[in-house]
Parts: sequence; structure tokens; C-alpha cells
Amino acid sequence: MSADGRGDGTVDAFVNHRNLLFTVAYEMLGSAADAEDVLQETWLRWADADHATVRDQRAYLVRITTRQSLNRLRAVGRRRESYVGSWLPEPLLTAPDVADDVELAESVSMAMLLVLETLAPTERAVFVLREVFDIGYDEIAEAVDKSSAAVRQIAHRARAHVAARRPRGMVSPADTRRALDAFRLAVETGDVQGLLDVLAPDVVLLGDGGGIKQAVLRPVAGADKVARLLCSRHARVATMSLHPAQVNGHPALVLRLDGAVDTVLALRIDGGLISGVYAVRNPEKLSHMRRETTLRR
Repeated sequence: MSADGRGDGTVDAFVNHRNLLFTVAYEMLGSAADAEDVLQETWLRWADADHATVRDQRAYLVRITTRQSLNRLRAVGRRRESYVGSWLPEPLLTAPDVADDVELAESVSMAMLLVLETLAPTERAVFVLREVFDIGYDEIAEAVDKSSAAVRQIAHRARAHVAARRPRGMVSPADTRRALDAFRLAVETGDVQGLLDVLAPDVVLLGDGGGIKQAVLRPVAGADKVARLLCSRHARVATMSLHPAQVNGHPALVLRLDGAVDTVLALRIDGGLISGVYAVRNPEKLSHMRRETTLRR
């Protein structure tokens, strides 16, 4: 027996699947803090389950996690309606192996998580479970309390919705690094023209300060406006420094102020140009930048 009185098999099963369950919850919620809360709720229900009747531990745990994530998603949706300024997903400092799984890395990118935010809760659950984790329709139907036929229709609708909004075409790691390096150099040197060369004409910058840190309250659109805003803000504070990091499976930049993490800058790249800049400043969302988070499918 374990220290909490549970059988070792109960604990081992949860531990073995924990990274997978966290990834499911995070992709559904876009928040590591909420995903951790969901895992706590999943554990309590798993610990009280009749394990003799569980044929597939992974499927059972994913089902609990999905249901708890849906409950949480509906609750946080109301909170986000009153959020100060733009709401952005919580950035994760990820291990290098996340980038090696191209489909997983794309699914947790800041750009994709923002696309998933435009889905209804059940649509998001179905899309994540089917497209990212390749879970069968019958299993998904049990998790979301729908018929298999309904789940197939929801999956088709969600897939079309995401396809119309996801980044256009895959970007190689080398091209991403080149765009990021050019972006970093231009911001550090205040080179507006250098930024204009790498920004898409219709680029949009979103800032998330959550009402705690100063950030743009509305999206800033257009290459000239974004370039001038980025260069002017960096130039005003001499103690700021930009450092490359692996965030949500993709190269990104971490802006440090006096050595402490101040802002995470993630980018969306379309056709070799930066079409989205996501600046997360809310300190409540930066705790997972202190250590690597392991994501699994």
C-alpha cells in the first residue's frame, strides 16, 4: 500500500499517465494552472473508482480528465469574458523533445491554442481527443456524453473550423529560427525597418497583462504600428534583455527585466513572415517558465 492507503497499482497507473493527462487538460484549457487543478480532481475520482471494472486504465483516466476539463472550461469561459484586455494561453517552457513531435508541437503552439479558443467546449474536446490524441469515436462519445454519430459530426465541424484559421502551411524549424533571430535583433537595436522586413503586412500583436502588468488592451494591427510599438518599448528600458527559449514546442523569446522574467514573446509565422506576436506579461501566467514541462501524447 502507498502512504495514502491506496494500492500501488492505483498510484502507478495515474503517475504513468500523468503527463498525457496534463497535456489533454492543457490543450482543452490553455492554462497550466487550470490543468493542474483538473489533474487533482481526476486523481480523486480515480482513487475512488472500482478498478476491478476498469478494462483500459488510459482510456478511463482520459475520460475523467476530459469531463473535468469540460466542467472547468465552461466555468473559466465566464471568467474570461470579464478579463482585462486580451486573454492569451499560459506559456510553457517545454523540453526539446516536444518539438520533435511535429503534430504535438503544432497542437500546443500559442497560435493553435488561440484557434481552439474559438471552438465551443464540446467541439474543442472532440477535436483535441480525435486530432491530437487519435482517440476512437466511441471512446470520445463516452467522454463527452454524446452518441458516436454525433461525435463524428462534431469532429467534422470542428476540423473545418480549425482548418480555416490555423497557420497556413508548416514552417521548418530553421525558417522559424531565422525569423525569430531577425525579430530579436531588430527589437534589440530599435531597427524599425528590420522589423518591417520580417513582419507580415497584416500582423497582429496581442498583449496579456491581466490587469496586473501594463499591456496593450486591444490588438495592435499592421506592420508599421507593431514595429514602432516593439522598438519604442524595448528602447525605454535599458535593463531589458531578450533570450531565446523553447515555449510550447516552438522557438520564442523571453524578455527579462533586471534578470527576472517579465514577458514571453511567442510568434505565429505564415509564409515565412511573422503574422502574430503574442506578449504574455501577466505574472500569474509565467510560473511555468521556471522549469520545463513534459508533454506527452
